[in-house]
Amino acid sequence: MQHTINQTIEISGIGLHSGRNVNLNVYPAEIGEGIIFKRVDLAQSKKIPASYEYIVDTRLCTVIGHNEATVGTIEHLMAALRACGVDNAFIEIDGPEVPILDGSSKIFIDEIEKAGLRVQSSPRKAIRILKEISYSEGSKEVRLSPSVIPVYSGEIRYESTPIGTQRFELKFVNGNFKHDVSDCRTFCLLKDVEAMQANGLAQGGSLDNAVVVDDTGVLNEEGLRCHDEFIRHKLLDAVGDLSLSGALILGRYEGICAGHDMNYKLLKTLFENRDSWEYVDLYVNFESSDDSIYEHQDLEQIESVL
Repeated sequence: MQHTINQTIEISGIGLHSGRNVNLNVYPAEIGEGIIFKRVDLAQSKKIPASYEYIVDTRLCTVIGHNEATVGTIEHLMAALRACGVDNAFIEIDGPEVPILDGSSKIFIDEIEKAGLRVQSSPRKAIRILKEISYSEGSKEVRLSPSVIPVYSGEIRYESTPIGTQRFELKFVNGNFKHDVSDCRTFCLLKDVEAMQANGLAQGGSLDNAVVVDDTGVLNEEGLRCHDEFIRHKLLDAVGDLSLSGALILGRYEGICAGHDMNYKLLKTLFENRDSWEYVDLYVNFESSDDSIYEHQDLEQIESVL
């Protein structure tokens, strides 16, 4: 079934790239409205649907925009909403960027759980992948293929840095997102920081909201939250980016050296190939750890309730 939040969520913090302090409020929304952003600091600004069709920039973060109003770095919040099973929400924000907080989705998830969810009287729409589709650029590749449950897998290669090659797979069921990837932070190489700042990016970045790596290792005093935090964060981003499809994707995502731009192009490819997917109604909540259905039923049984 569809869900919205049960009460208003209020979050404040600095924007990673803008460096501005931002206030963000998340409100309940009606059935079928989806996730909608609105810039309340701009006169006569229009609502901006959280949809791949409104993506206007994918440099280092995902930015959506409409009628000259934009909201950036939405992926961590969008991933949290998807992971908590929130289908409908109205988000007011008084700046150009969602607060970065600690660089992960954890605080967003904590606040959503405090607010609680309200079950709505209509089934959730999901996108069931019927056949594999892919998009590639050089060594980068993203693909979606059929799967009874949502799965996100990926690989990154930073072979000339301490990050190295990392792989991870997330089965998007039973609260695995919260437990396995939600606290994994955004990251960058120290040598890239000056270039980003010269281009007006990373103005609010610090060791409090990002993992920074140089030739010797991780510069953050506390170190990593897990040894493969880098690839886990990439999959966190992928969950947020693919939620801009407007529905839970019932399929397997694989990203090789992928980022926001590749995820955006994968969504475009998906919707350009209408025979590769179909809408289905969902009456179960894949994300929730409260649904014991996934602990006791095999994949064929799960498929039978779709």
